[in-house]
Amino acid sequence: MELWYSEQHTPNVKLSVKVDRQLYAGRSAFQRIDVFESLEFGRFLTLDGYMMLTEKDEFIYHEMITHVPMAVHPRVRRVLVIGAGDGGVVRELTRYPEIEHIDMVEIDEQVVAVCREFLPQTACRLDDPRVDIHYQDGLKFIRKREDEYDLIIVDSTDPFGPGEGLFTKEFYGNCYKALTADGVMVNQHESPFYPEDLSAMQRAHKRIVESFHISRVYQAHIPTYPSGHWLFGFASKRYHPTGDLRAKEWNALGLKTGYYNTNLHKGAFYLPNYVEEALRDVE
Repeated sequence: MELWYSEQHTPNVKLSVKVDRQLYAGRSAFQRIDVFESLEFGRFLTLDGYMMLTEKDEFIYHEMITHVPMAVHPRVRRVLVIGAGDGGVVRELTRYPEIEHIDMVEIDEQVVAVCREFLPQTACRLDDPRVDIHYQDGLKFIRKREDEYDLIIVDSTDPFGPGEGLFTKEFYGNCYKALTADGVMVNQHESPFYPEDLSAMQRAHKRIVESFHISRVYQAHIPTYPSGHWLFGFASKRYHPTGDLRAKEWNALGLKTGYYNTNLHKGAFYLPNYVEEALRDVE
């Protein structure tokens, strides 16, 4: 008998992946957690039936949400990561020796435990001495922070369920307050392709624009995410994502990446017309 994992992207579109075996199934206080093994994508994590990452393409997401701001901001010392229980963002951040401290805020401790056991490819740097893990609501955590972080990375799930509060005007305003005078915030910005995802993207962008005077959107191709076309948001108090790109300095670090490079960095901010128009509608 063949086993297939299927995720409904719209009422008329599904993604299906042939599954070799299921490695974990459980339910935390917040959500259902599953880990599968597939022949095409390796191991993959789903939360409440939605694909979070696969071993084969997770590097695209984690490189693009991390190295883009790191190649722009010249002095990142303290970082806040909200969500990211799989550890992929922390893995990429710990490659920078100049970073002194990383606070990771994850609401669901069970997600971290499962990823430590079954997804060591992403969870391999969670025990770095610079990392403090806080198991609590990111919305509540950020309210008490002010002028503390050079970089905030919001690696949230979709804007419903446990991640819903991380797409509100209050949350983005509190991120602004928690950043230093030249701080940067980066977030996953959903997909612009299907109508429901497009609406969620527009809502998030509108709220970010209301808090940050520098706010740009960039893109990546992630095969297992809805439509494969995924967006990220770059919001800053001071630095422009392409005008202040430090390409020479970042390249001198010699970091080996599978997707990100500084030429692609610039190109990622050139968006298709339909996306530009959707962003202008809410700006």
